[in-house]
Amino acid sequence: MTDAQTTPQTAPTTAERIRTTFARCGGATIAVDGLDPVRSPVHHLLDDGSFAVTAPAASALVRLVHRAPAAGLPAMLEMTDQAPVPLREPVRSLVWVRGQLHRVPRVDVPALLDLIAEKNPNPALLQVNSGSRTGEPRAVLLRMEIASVVVADATGAEAVPVGALLDAEPDPFCAMESAWLQHLEAAHPDVIDRLAGRLPMSLRRGRVAPSDWTATGCGCASRVPTPITMCGCRSRHRSTI
Repeated sequence: MTDAQTTPQTAPTTAERIRTTFARCGGATIAVDGLDPVRSPVHHLLDDGSFAVTAPAASALVRLVHRAPAAGLPAMLEMTDQAPVPLREPVRSLVWVRGQLHRVPRVDVPALLDLIAEKNPNPALLQVNSGSRTGEPRAVLLRMEIASVVVADATGAEAVPVGALLDAEPDPFCAMESAWLQHLEAAHPDVIDRLAGRLPMSLRRGRVAPSDWTATGCGCASRVPTPITMCGCRSRHRSTI
């Protein structure tokens, strides 16, 4: 038995789980009272505690932001953490960021795009101000001053201060999670059985599939269906694959 199997591992904090959702979520939704939700393919937490987002240049949302007072336009940014493989309940968590939307002065846009691309080279950044060569609509870069952040998952709902988010890091393996879980299903069903053996006795009914697990840098988390809801459990066991 290795040290990795016997040494307790610290489970991710709520702030770390939110940062992982930020990194893993492919797109967010911006909601404003009186308007249909707008999809934002770019959502990036900046070092000053604000969020950089994009929205279609021709949207009513952008027009409202440009006409908003100095305090900004009240809005909510919603991110959904979808399981990387098929699940009975595919939504693993929801994150809601409330705040005030502001336009980014044109002179500041190039530097901010470079800052975002350095950490998050999202192709959707190419749509800002000019659109892309593939014909996608032109997008506008906006900034949200954060008022509150709340996450809801199988363990409940919790508010997290912006300072905690800035101090946290996303799970280093979140980009590889989908491939890992698919590999476990195809080549290592015995590992899944061993992980399932570490669940509480009350939850050991039937076979737990890889789709019910979340691979993290701190071990594995399981979402197991109960007669009432999905129960979230964590295993700190690590296996060499």
